[in-house]
Amino acid sequence: MPVVELSLSRLQNLVGKKANKKQILDSLPFLGLDIESLDGNIVRVEYSPNRPDYSTDFGIALGLQGILGISKGILKLDIKKQGNYEIKVDSSTSKVRPFVTGIIARNGSLDNESVKQLINMQEDLHFGLGRKRKKSSIGIHDLDRISFPLKYTTTSRDHRFVPLNSTKESSISEILQDSEVGRDYGSILGQSAKVPIITDANGQTVSFPPIINAALTTVTTKTKNLLVEVTGIDKQSAEDMLSVVVTILQGAGFQFSQLKVSGSKNSTPNFAPRSITFDIDPVNKILGLNISGSVLLSCLKKCRLDAVMKGKKIQCTIPRYRFDIFGGMDIVEEVALGYGIDNLKPAWPASVHIGEKNMTSEKLDSISRLMTGFGFMETLNSTLTSEQILYEMANRDSSQIISVTSSKSQEHTILRDSILPGLLENLSKNIHETYPQKFFESGIVFSKGAPIKETSSLACVTASEETHFSEMKAVLQSLLRIGFNIKCETKTLPSHVLFSQGRVAEIVVNKKTVGYIGELDSKVLENFRIRTKVVGFEIKLSGLIFD
Repeated sequence: MPVVELSLSRLQNLVGKKANKKQILDSLPFLGLDIESLDGNIVRVEYSPNRPDYSTDFGIALGLQGILGISKGILKLDIKKQGNYEIKVDSSTSKVRPFVTGIIARNGSLDNESVKQLINMQEDLHFGLGRKRKKSSIGIHDLDRISFPLKYTTTSRDHRFVPLNSTKESSISEILQDSEVGRDYGSILGQSAKVPIITDANGQTVSFPPIINAALTTVTTKTKNLLVEVTGIDKQSAEDMLSVVVTILQGAGFQFSQLKVSGSKNSTPNFAPRSITFDIDPVNKILGLNISGSVLLSCLKKCRLDAVMKGKKIQCTIPRYRFDIFGGMDIVEEVALGYGIDNLKPAWPASVHIGEKNMTSEKLDSISRLMTGFGFMETLNSTLTSEQILYEMANRDSSQIISVTSSKSQEHTILRDSILPGLLENLSKNIHETYPQKFFESGIVFSKGAPIKETSSLACVTASEETHFSEMKAVLQSLLRIGFNIKCETKTLPSHVLFSQGRVAEIVVNKKTVGYIGELDSKVLENFRIRTKVVGFEIKLSGLIFD
């Protein structure tokens, strides 16, 4: 999950003095924000990729104001139709990156932290909603350095300008070849001889989307007025991205003027909210509540939505930036958040039917009972992970990597082929706790094939200075013998990428290698910031206890 670092004192100022720091910390989880760490005045929180408005403290403050009852309902966008702000789109862009949209943000004030927050938001939107800038990308510019009208057109790769964070003029070909951002995202443009460019009325380069802005329009703490432009291959994605930026900038104190967009099937952006109409009864039934329509309206308004009664139904108005809300079940979730998750009382359903477990569930439950009996804590990690955790930090070969095509976060880009790296990541996030720490997980792993093959594995780790190979071997042998009447042996290996040299062995059942056990390599542990010894194993369950 993406993470944002927040200053509690700054967040308190944004929320309002009616809220103290304890109230803010207690309320963060009820916005769906997991607190990763707290160090004095600095708190790091994880947020859902579906809520890019939470990539900044401005967006989080907006949510907190609602939950705490300080300010309820939709944040209404005030966009003036004033000034001669226009961008004209040339038809040549239709073949490379056809859509552009934008907004003028004026009379704001940016300090170093605000600039940092905006950059964080920009990168989050690029990765998630923008699909690594391919679908859409943002440029934020110092408005006062630009002359209007702007032109969105194409140019040759020989075109030269001074790019962001540089004082040297370079051609587009040089930028794509020599700069890190060019190498990372240049493939988006393919082999086209013509590339997109935004220029101002004086012919100055403003942006080379989706790669880099011009140094001319660099945003600093002295910047008071902004141009925000979004380009892309999908009009809705570009406008969705812009709606998040506008919401955040209004929270930062900016005032807006319309940017007129015309030409080649482009149009001025529309930030109009949408509405969903639903019955009260199903919401109450799902949540196990019996609240009135007026209470339900209040719950929705605390989630920064608007709602009114329409006869026996409720019409909920949803701001443009809340594109994570699709239908009725999303509304149920918002009602639950507004009501207070801690106020929901668990209860058995009126009718209970006793089913029969299948054999797979029985065996997994047996593993769980035995491992917890041995003193281990069960984890449940996603089968989607990152290349960094699964391969780079674990020093593993990534040649068999299985990537997903449309990930919404950089932490969930590939399918795992091993469980152990995920357990090491768990230990890494738990370094502030005392040792020993003992974790296990059973779950699905994937391997390349046609189709992709799914198998079950079990992994286990113990972290402490006193832990050793024999202890973990005893756990493994006891698990297999007691749970499944399986006898296993270990055969010493000279080396393994995850384990220390000379301290690793194959797990052998009926003369067949089914896994590996040993002491984790010190370099791997260092990569995960683990400062104590770790022993562990991973064993294939498929073909061993599962058919």
